[in-house]
Order: sequence, then structure tokens, then C-alpha cells
Amino acid sequence: MKRQPIRGRGTLAALAAVCAVAALPGPAHADGRAAYTFDPGAQRVRGAAANAEASVLEEGTVYRSTIGAGDKLYYRVRLDAVSNAYVSAVAVPTKGGAVAYADGITVSVRDLNDSRCGSNSADFGPGEAARPIAAYAYRTVDKGGSTCQEAGTYDVLVERESKDTSSPEPWDLELRFVREPGLRSGQSMPTEAPENWPSGTPEPPSAGGGKRSGGSGYYDAASLETGAWVDEIVPGQTLFYRVPVDWGQQIHASAVLSNSTGGATEFVGNALTLSLDNPALGHVDGTSLSYSGKSASTALKPLPPVAYRNRFDYNSAVSAMRFAGWYYLSVTLSPKVADSYGKGPIAVTTTVQVKNGPAESPYEGDPGIFAVTDRDKDMAKNGGSAPQAAERSGTMRLVAASGIGAGTVLVLGLGIWTLVGRRRAAAVPADGPQPPVGGPPHQGW
Repeated sequence: MKRQPIRGRGTLAALAAVCAVAALPGPAHADGRAAYTFDPGAQRVRGAAANAEASVLEEGTVYRSTIGAGDKLYYRVRLDAVSNAYVSAVAVPTKGGAVAYADGITVSVRDLNDSRCGSNSADFGPGEAARPIAAYAYRTVDKGGSTCQEAGTYDVLVERESKDTSSPEPWDLELRFVREPGLRSGQSMPTEAPENWPSGTPEPPSAGGGKRSGGSGYYDAASLETGAWVDEIVPGQTLFYRVPVDWGQQIHASAVLSNSTGGATEFVGNALTLSLDNPALGHVDGTSLSYSGKSASTALKPLPPVAYRNRFDYNSAVSAMRFAGWYYLSVTLSPKVADSYGKGPIAVTTTVQVKNGPAESPYEGDPGIFAVTDRDKDMAKNGGSAPQAAERSGTMRLVAASGIGAGTVLVLGLGIWTLVGRRRAAAVPADGPQPPVGGPPHQGW
């Protein structure tokens, strides 16, 4: 039986890859979007009630875990004696579950004597809407510091606060551990917080904007640049965006919830919440607006330009503006809005302005996530998310590899045909049958 080779396999792979580029999916709209999109590469890890049994978190790896009401769970990290370290936890409550004002999480880094190196908390606030919230804790290396300065193993403690009236179901956790790069050798950095910065309300952006669909998590957050960006949001939903903010740049952000087209005028307090988190997923600031069927707006209070020295400020919002990179905006519409205005989508406009030109990075070597690259700026301009960029990059590599593979197979095949033809010519007498011109008999190629 003659075997029939698959015709043009490499070429078909390349064509399929090209088609895949054209068909890359963007974020779905309105209630078609997931409640929360976890990093698909996240590794499962279990928090321990006893620190001696805690699992170790590796730098640069994303983890998934769960935490029950009132739980205090331990994880561990290994730190050196020279790097600032950050561990963040994103708490994702059950969609539609009840939460109270002060419900939330506290994250702390502690040495093995239980001395606290640093801690931060995040709660649901006055909106009392079950939404993803993030908090980080850090260990910083300080000259003259007396605790948490040595290399070794440190505990990460994540604590959940839930009122008795809140839903008792476990919350999902998304955990990350990153190190901050060291400063350039010989560089002297200010050790005092900034005293003032431009704090006036900026004029509306003169250009940019349009429609842009937010993501369903930090992983697939849609990239934004300066402009006014329109999306749709349904009650109980949280939309995620990210904005590249470089050293010396100042971010301003606001949100406008469109008027209702159904004629209802019921008052809903804290109907929409706007939050900002930094590149290490530390909470910066948040604000909310009330709604009565008419257009309503809210804006984050003025924040300082990104600077290394901001970390020395006692105000947590100022301190969190301590490094460059992607800053994350999230917009949540309270599920209470559905009671008066239905479950359908309402238009929301998120306005972003990034002021000032970029300043020089203070870091030595590769800054990792604490930088803004030309590729980041392109993504902000085009609205891409991190997974879309990775998928496009991987697909284009497949196109290149498939194209090279197809060409290699073709050249190799011609070479084999030529060699076979020559051997046949040498083996057949001059007056006998000659091999066909152009290579071996056709067998399906």
C-alpha cells in the first residue's frame, strides 16, 4: 500500500498561525466577561495554620490559594540581605456574596521571631460590594535597621477579616512575590518624603480615547494611555485596566457613570468604586460615587509623581507611588444598582492622564516589572493586554518557525529526489529504462 504524505504540512501550519493572529480574541463585553480572571500559569499552594508547615513562595511565580472566614494562613519566602521584597495577595470573594465595610485582608512579612517587617490591609469599603481587592507587605533593607535585615527565611501571614453577617464561603487568593532591583552604585537617593507636588485638578485630555473593553483581572487588564475610555459594566462586575507610569510621571484618573435610560431615579450610595494599585499590586487609593439615574463622576485625589523617595512618606497612598511600571485601575459597579436599574449594562467612562516626561531609573541592571518600556507604550496605545501580547508573540514565532520548516523540508526533499535519481541512473544500463525527469514518481506531493 502506498503511503500518501500530507501535502504542505509546514505551509498549512504557517497559514493557520497567520490566521490565528488575525483571530486573536479580545476581552468579551458586559456580562460575558468572567467574574475574575486568574493567571492561568498560577500554581496551587495551601496556606498553613502553623508557620513551620508553610509552603515556600518563589520569586516571579504566581500562586493560587484559598482563605476561610477568620483564617490566619502562613506562607514563606527566602530573602537575601540586600533586596527589598514585596509579597502581594489578591482576595477574590464569591461573586454575589455579602461583605461588610471592614471585611478584607491583612498581609504581613515577619521574621522567625514574629517581628513584623511590614504590613498592609485592604477592605471593601463603603460600597460593601464583593470585589477583588489587593494588598501587599514588604521587607525593606534600611541602613541602621535593627530587624528584618538579615538573609534567611521569613513568614508571610495573610489574615481574613469577615463579620458574622458576611458570607462565610472561602475566598480565592492570588499571591505574588517580587524583589526590587538595587540602586545604581554610588548613587545617593533622598531619604525624605516629598513635601509638595502639583495637586490641582487637570484639564480634560485634549486627545485620545474611544471604546476599550476592560479585563476581568490583573492578568488580562486592558492597557490604557491618556484619554477618555468608554466601556460597559453590569451590576456586581469589576473591570480592570492598566496604565504605564514612568519615573517622574504623575497619574490622574476619574470615572463617570452614564445616566440611566430607563427613567428610574432611586438613590444608590457608593454605586461605583474606582481603585488604583501599583506595579507590585499594593493598594494606592480609591474613591466612589453615588448614583440616582443621572450622570455621576468621581476622581482619585491628586497623587505625587512616581519617585523613589515617596516610600518615606507616612501616607500610604503617597508611599505606594514608589516605583515605575504598570499601575492598575479597577472599576466596580455595586450589585445594589440592579435593584433599581436592572441587571443590564451601563456605560462607564474612565479618564486617564499621565503628566510629565519620563525621568531616569535609579536602578542598577534589569529593572524587571518596575519600568516602562517602548513595548509597554505601544500596548497602551493599542489597548492590548498581557496575554494578548504573549499570544501574538508566540504565534509570530510559530509563523516564523513554520515558514522556515516548510522551506527546509522542500529543499531537503529536492535534494533527496536528486540523489535518488543519480543513484538510479548509475544502476540502470544505458539502454534500459531511464528515471523520470524531475525526480521520483509522483506520490501525492
